[in-house]
Amino acid sequence: MGRAFALAVAVLALAAPALAAAGTPHHRARAPLAPSLRPPEPRLGKAAVTRIFLQNGKVASWLSRYPHKGRTIETTYKAGSWTVKVWWGAAGEIATGRVDDHSGAVTEAWTGPQVAWKMARGSPGAFGGREINRPVVWLGFCALFLLGLADLRRPLNIRNLDLLALLSFSVSLWYFNRGDILTSAPLAYPPLVYLLGRMVWSAWRGRLGTAARPVWPVWLLAAVAVFTAGFRIGLNVRSSNVIDVGFSGVVGADRIAHGQAPYGHFPVEDGLKPCGPADADGEIRERVQTNGRCESANPQGDTYGPVAYEAYLPGYLILGWSGKWDDLPAAHFASIGFDLLCLLGLALVGLRFGGTRLAATLAFAWVAYPFTQYVSSSNTNDALPPLFLIWGFWLVTSPFARGAAVALAGWTKFAPLLVAPLWASYPDGLSRPRAKSVFVAGFAVATLIAFSILLLEPHPLAAVHEFWNRTVSWQVRRDSPFSIWDWRQYHAGLPDLHVLQWVLEGALVVGAVAVYFLPRRKSPLQLAALTAALLLGFELVLTHWSYLYLAWFFPFAAFAVLAPAPARQQAPVPEALEQRPRPELVGVE
Repeated sequence: MGRAFALAVAVLALAAPALAAAGTPHHRARAPLAPSLRPPEPRLGKAAVTRIFLQNGKVASWLSRYPHKGRTIETTYKAGSWTVKVWWGAAGEIATGRVDDHSGAVTEAWTGPQVAWKMARGSPGAFGGREINRPVVWLGFCALFLLGLADLRRPLNIRNLDLLALLSFSVSLWYFNRGDILTSAPLAYPPLVYLLGRMVWSAWRGRLGTAARPVWPVWLLAAVAVFTAGFRIGLNVRSSNVIDVGFSGVVGADRIAHGQAPYGHFPVEDGLKPCGPADADGEIRERVQTNGRCESANPQGDTYGPVAYEAYLPGYLILGWSGKWDDLPAAHFASIGFDLLCLLGLALVGLRFGGTRLAATLAFAWVAYPFTQYVSSSNTNDALPPLFLIWGFWLVTSPFARGAAVALAGWTKFAPLLVAPLWASYPDGLSRPRAKSVFVAGFAVATLIAFSILLLEPHPLAAVHEFWNRTVSWQVRRDSPFSIWDWRQYHAGLPDLHVLQWVLEGALVVGAVAVYFLPRRKSPLQLAALTAALLLGFELVLTHWSYLYLAWFFPFAAFAVLAPAPARQQAPVPEALEQRPRPELVGVE
């Protein structure tokens, strides 16, 4: 025993220097890296990098809007690149970018809206992919739309001006794709205002009278519409992307299929374990969710009505979802389906109210209009509101169908709820109370069906509260640079237009109520024109506006512009006079 103890003491004595050099596990000294393995020291200094960034033309121009006092700058270095961030007072972060350490070149420079909104940076193909945004493809759609529908024999006809107004949003989109939001947003308002005026005027007159016969025969118009529809499907399948709106539809369908309401159950990032690679900004979007699955985060995706998720169930049940923000075949399936159903619905509307010529014309207008393809190529849910309204318009003589259509459209993206009083009053104003009751019944039944998914939650009343907070409440409070109404947030000398926005919102609500009473008896053309006018008015006062929303009003504006003018009704002839012979017509063959 004593010998063993002595041997142990000897071993410890020999090991003592090594243990002392190593230290404790929490304070173990690291061996110096070989010079070839050390991270390279920055070539430029922090002050030099900051000066280079602030002298960049774009950055300097934007920063000139702010007093120098109150400015805060943070400059950091990592892996051969410098990141510079500039803050100012109440405006928050007003500029950010990167400077290459080796060359001293500014590789990124984002200012104003571009700091917080990556979609404001003009990334090529961010919406719809690169193909639809190629000038040759976009201008090809514009040319097809104009040549197929314009009155070429009378170039100065006002119908041609209407068609040009519908296409003129392309100018605004061009600036948007370049990242020039302060130019693109104002350019969207002149055509919105013009089209609103035209729709109100047509409803007031009861006729537009612009539906001249197209140059193309009906069979050719229909053939081109079918061919273009096929081309659009190919464009979606081969060269499109799925933005967050379409991604949210697939996630919501997944939650419903697994027995949950979407609201409050979307994948998030905060506090969850990463399970995927980092993106270019070092952010890891894929996290292990509470359901134990690795999913791409989309925390604000549950901001739409329940129909926006239920409509994706067929595609989800057929094609599934990997949990990642990948190609999302279920979203492509849904988007193509929405597009084709709008096309079919417009053909049926045209057939009912104008025969085969109007059927071919409206179908052609949908497939040739570039902004409806913009919706399809972005794979969003923005074809859903017009889809339900189109089919409700086809069944317009049924009050129940009208009520159900308005409810389904409204519980997708809320804006169509504005047309409920208008559609309830068709065609005879206040003179048919029973029809109004049937309309309300249709609206109520569709609403109950849409919101039945809240019963999947253990506490339905709490689910209703969650729905309100995640949708209407959040939408009302959100800020956005994609309209002229919220630019005051940048404190950059831009006007504060909130008061004007509130006034116009009030006028829109008054208008939505007024069209219940006026005109007292509404024709299909007036119903279409006023539907387009209300949706245009909504988009005019909307804080977060997008080119994707043009599809909401387009079918009804197209109907008002392209439908044949109704024949003027002659005054009824008294029965006594009708039975008497009319000498001036006797003998006339």
